Amino acid sequence: MPTFETRPRFTTDLQHLTPAQRRRFRRVVLDAFVPDLRTGRQFRPGLRIKRVRCAPGVYELTWAPDGRATWAYGPEQIAGVLTEPIYTFSQVRALLC
Repeated sequence: MPTFETRPRFTTDLQHLTPAQRRRFRRVVLDAFVPDLRTGRQFRPGLRIKRVRCAPGVYELTWAPDGRATWAYGPEQIAGVLTEPIYTFSQVRALLC
């Protein structure tokens, strides 16, 4: 199973989501993201995984129509995932270059 490490900002952002948003985020991570990591194959299209242009090594995934989370592979790209902050789409647009 992929391992993960969260950063303080992630924990804070997660707490600011509504209970429904937290449930949806958790469901997407556990039912889609983690299984795709386990297989080592390409991520399913619905996650819309893509690199963040202005942040080398950081990726974005879509967990809701207005929900994005950024993440990065750990030192061993097979087993480690570092979770970055969680954003709504409007916050992501403000961060893009």
